[in-house]
Amino acid sequence: MDTNQLKQAEASTTIAKNLITQAIEQSSANQLVAQEALKQASAEIAQAQTAISQVQSAMQTQPAQVSK
Repeated sequence: MDTNQLKQAEASTTIAKNLITQAIEQSSANQLVAQEALKQASAEIAQAQTAISQVQSAMQTQPAQVSK
């Protein structure tokens, strides 16, 4: 399992969470900033999903390791 990819996914979701929070805070004051934050959050979520999918695919193609 590639833990580096999982850490990257975790970082992307943290960034996305912060961007969504920013969008909520800016929603009434500045819709343009809120919209841009949501756009960036969406890109971060897509990046996280890609990293997770790659890890899952790699796990499915590797033979299962039996713990002793």
